[in-house]
Amino acid sequence: MIKVSVIVPCFNEQETILQLLEAVINQSYPLDETEVIIADGLSTDHTRDMINSFQLNHPYFTIKIIDNKKRIIPSGLNLAIEAAQGGYIIRMDAHSIPDRNYIKFCINGLEKGLGDNIGGIWKILPGGKTWIAKAIAVAVSHPLGVGDALYRIGGSAQEVDTVPFGAFRRELIDKIGMFDESLLTNEDYEFNTRVRQSGGKVWMDPSIRSVYFARSSLKELAHQYLRYGYWKAQMLRKYPQTLRWRQVLPPLFVFTLISLGLLSLVWYFASLVLVIIVLLYTTIIIILGIKMSINHKDISMTIGVPFAIATIHLSYGSALLWGLVVKPKVNGIQK
Repeated sequence: MIKVSVIVPCFNEQETILQLLEAVINQSYPLDETEVIIADGLSTDHTRDMINSFQLNHPYFTIKIIDNKKRIIPSGLNLAIEAAQGGYIIRMDAHSIPDRNYIKFCINGLEKGLGDNIGGIWKILPGGKTWIAKAIAVAVSHPLGVGDALYRIGGSAQEVDTVPFGAFRRELIDKIGMFDESLLTNEDYEFNTRVRQSGGKVWMDPSIRSVYFARSSLKELAHQYLRYGYWKAQMLRKYPQTLRWRQVLPPLFVFTLISLGLLSLVWYFASLVLVIIVLLYTTIIIILGIKMSINHKDISMTIGVPFAIATIHLSYGSALLWGLVVKPKVNGIQK
């Protein structure tokens, strides 16, 4: 009897999908009570072939592939939930590798009533073997890069505003509804906002662990945080009260740079303040880079970490400001 449905939105994930499936099949939770539903956005690589081959080699393990024709994450999640047989829904990601006890600890937490949506913490690893990929992994797990997001930087078991992915009872969907398909990103945060507004609790348990692979280049990182920033702005249109300080600082920084840059054309003092702010910011991130190079015994961190953090801040901040001005016209394709 299927008790747990693991749902995975997916598009062109041939590099990591088998790692995820291997991790699920090696869970301490009973396999005969578990199914995996992969909502595939019509992948154009070998993702489907690899999933089908895995299924043939493990015929006792239930894997379903459903078409996600909209190619957006929330629609994939909703389609997977509709196809799920389990009373417990656990969302996973094709870029992640859950710890052996991931499902077990999620279910234990739900049965103990610790939260209505329960998640854990990431161990963030480089998405590649290059020096910049290693630096990016450090930057996206440091408070200076991502603020107080506990699932990234770690913390004790506690109630939080959001968790990555999450595990919940199916009845929660009946109570608060499905994932919002008008948001191409930030659907998790929006879902957790409705959990909390309904009187529910979002719980983070650090014993629930998974490996998450960071982006491998500054270009990919910039694209990721441009997307995050723009769709955070759309999220804030609906729930302005959910704004957190970690989300305010990057757009405020970018707005300050732009404002001072324009004022400096007509006011010398503005250019002086701009130079001071840029020098101070650069000094701070370089000091962090030096510290990380010492901690990780990798001199390339001295350059890589500052570049990665600046990419995060400038991309996210610029996109959030742009998103507050420009509303989306139509849903686009999102990986």
